[in-house]
Amino acid sequence: MHDTAGTGGHVPVMLDRVLELLAPALTGVSPVVVDANLGLGGHSEALLAAHPSLHLIGIDRDPFAIEFSTRRLAPYADRTTLVHATSDRLADVLAQAGRPSIDGALFDLGVSSPQLDEAERGFAYSYDAPLDMRMDTSQELTAEKVVNTYSAGDLTRILRDYGEERFAPRVAGFIVRERAKEAITSTKRLAEIVRDAIPAATRRTGGNPAKRTFQALRIEVNAELAALEAALPAALDALAVGGRVVVLSYHSLEDRLTKQVLTARTRDTSPPGLPVPLPAHQPRFRLLTRGAELPSEEEVARNPRAASARLRAAERIRVDHHD
Repeated sequence: MHDTAGTGGHVPVMLDRVLELLAPALTGVSPVVVDANLGLGGHSEALLAAHPSLHLIGIDRDPFAIEFSTRRLAPYADRTTLVHATSDRLADVLAQAGRPSIDGALFDLGVSSPQLDEAERGFAYSYDAPLDMRMDTSQELTAEKVVNTYSAGDLTRILRDYGEERFAPRVAGFIVRERAKEAITSTKRLAEIVRDAIPAATRRTGGNPAKRTFQALRIEVNAELAALEAALPAALDALAVGGRVVVLSYHSLEDRLTKQVLTARTRDTSPPGLPVPLPAHQPRFRLLTRGAELPSEEEVARNPRAASARLRAAERIRVDHHD
């Protein structure tokens, strides 16, 4: 049940820190921020309220998120552009909006709360639902298709790479064996199969044994890491000097990818031993966070979704040198 008037109790994660990090970049005449994972629009609403001349471009692949945020951000309608698209289309979205240069970018990754809360969308293993997991319900690939048609090798790879499941070959083997008897179509049946595949000694620790498999399927169905791999560099390319990016990740794969992208942009690539740094090799960006920042204990108590959040941020300090 969603409280459409307000936020339904969905608190934006690390909101104060996000606002604090982006604020110095938004002091110009008409700053532009891209919210690449709009969700319920909580961060965007706070940014629009805090910066009266800000124009916000919001992107989300979930039609429900666009619809919800359109209502929520209605008071700021003249300063918002909301687009139903995957984040990897970020460069196109900016071009179409006529805003090729931006001052801020926010990536709040992971699944939005309503997707987890709506049983019929099949993201959760805690109640029975069709195996769906699509963030964009118009796409064809579903979790059911992955589970019933991918080879044992591909299932193993996904479970290992995206779910960090150490029993990936075993789980994949159980899935292949069970689907041969009857197609696996419900979250409950899949969760039972995974539980049976995990050795009993391991099952006693670390929460629901199906959690890692469900994460892996979600990432595969929605090509989440692939989207981030394209969208984050595109956002960095679009940032003006002084512009800032903030990324909130919710599992180690997203955080690792974010770290790799930001680290590559903040390194001096001059050959070692030169008396003077070469301008073309100097870093274009600097990190604003030391490692990944974590939410406070108070925030986690208030908002359990924040528990796994990791925040990283960077600022553009010089333009690219084009030879």
